[in-house]
Amino acid sequence: MAEKQRTLKAPVAFKGKGLHTGLEVNMTFHPAPDSHGYVFKRTDLPGQPLVNALAENVVETARGTTIEENGVRVGTIEHVVASFAGMSLDNVLVEIDGPETPIMDGSALEYVRAIEKTGTVEQATERKYFILKEKVEYYDEKHGTHIIAYPDKIQSINVLIDYNSRVLGNQYASLENVEDFRTEIAPCRTFVFLHELEHLAANNLIKGGDLDNAIVIVDRKMSQEELDRLAELLRKPKIKVQPEGILNNVDLRFSNEPARHKLLDLVGDLALVGRWFRARIIATRPGHQSNNEFARALRQMMKKTALQKQVPLYNPNQEPIMDIMDVKRRLPHRYPFLLIDKVIYMDEKSVVCIKNVTMNEPFFTGHFPDEPIMPGVLQIEAAAQAGGMLAMASLPDPENYSTYFLKIDRVKFKRKVVPGDTLILKMNLLEPVRRGIAIMFAEIFVGNKLVMEGELMAQVVKNQENDQ
Repeated sequence: MAEKQRTLKAPVAFKGKGLHTGLEVNMTFHPAPDSHGYVFKRTDLPGQPLVNALAENVVETARGTTIEENGVRVGTIEHVVASFAGMSLDNVLVEIDGPETPIMDGSALEYVRAIEKTGTVEQATERKYFILKEKVEYYDEKHGTHIIAYPDKIQSINVLIDYNSRVLGNQYASLENVEDFRTEIAPCRTFVFLHELEHLAANNLIKGGDLDNAIVIVDRKMSQEELDRLAELLRKPKIKVQPEGILNNVDLRFSNEPARHKLLDLVGDLALVGRWFRARIIATRPGHQSNNEFARALRQMMKKTALQKQVPLYNPNQEPIMDIMDVKRRLPHRYPFLLIDKVIYMDEKSVVCIKNVTMNEPFFTGHFPDEPIMPGVLQIEAAAQAGGMLAMASLPDPENYSTYFLKIDRVKFKRKVVPGDTLILKMNLLEPVRRGIAIMFAEIFVGNKLVMEGELMAQVVKNQENDQ
């Protein structure tokens, strides 16, 4: 039987300090309707604005995950949303009267216990899964981070960490079944190296942190005088280093608790994909930034998968919304490089354009004389011009702007384009246009057959001669 979405039986309230702000905040988890997702409400601000917990809304990843929407932020959300995902909740409204969630004991344990005590209820709508059909990979050579998702029948996560630390060593953690999250992952607290802690504390960056909500790894020898000074800085009467190189502030709950906490963070950051997915994930040395980049890649693939089901229909008898003269007024391209004949559909997120390919195209002279084929780079260019029409659609004077390529990614050619073909160029925004940057998914069809697909990134720039 298909799984149903779930939410809380009743509200659950918490109170505590934000890790970085040090502010005392009140936070309540509320039941939410079907397909609501995870949403934060800032009750301390006028109008009580909402912030959706989605990967594209992440704006900061230093020492935590911060989301922002319409100028409103909520910080350090990863343990909260990890508890939702780990307890199989789909829909929760989080009311909070401050800019950051409470750190509690540095793990998700208190959240999970409260959810377990309150209980959850099944909702009417079926839970939607994103079925991964191909490998997705992220690699950051600078930080030694590597995350891969392989298609699988279940969702599982494996994490490996290695920080070249004699104390920490190499550690491994795994979550093969979400039902084990409550006991195996949720209790695992954040960890910090001593040199990081000294810097953060000295610069007043962890105003709500103390030695009760973090494992402190001592990666260098310290005199008792230094330890006493650190104790004073962290408002503790006495601290010492245990034989295994960890401060005596806490006892480890698991021998590999740091690796398990990295897995906890990954669960929280991947919850911002916004949908359950089936995949085997292997992450080496993950962090909030890499987790977010990976979550964004999964969301883009999810959006593309949905878009690929929609082949646009072209009726030559239907009047276009823009003819060739309208196109020329908006795009600077001219013969032989104007590769759009008309626009047949456009809304805020998508556009469909037409390009009629004839034997008179100048590129057929040399590509190839005895077997005319439209070059793949020109197919990409045609798609980019269609994307330019979409990216500039909201401008009052699009004729004063141009679009420039920034990146071409994951392009695939499915079949040849030859004279006589009518190209249906379909472009969809994968994310809202921000600061003039447009990220689009391109598809080109001939009839109902896909001939090319790929991701394009472009920037909308005002023409210099018109920028007075």
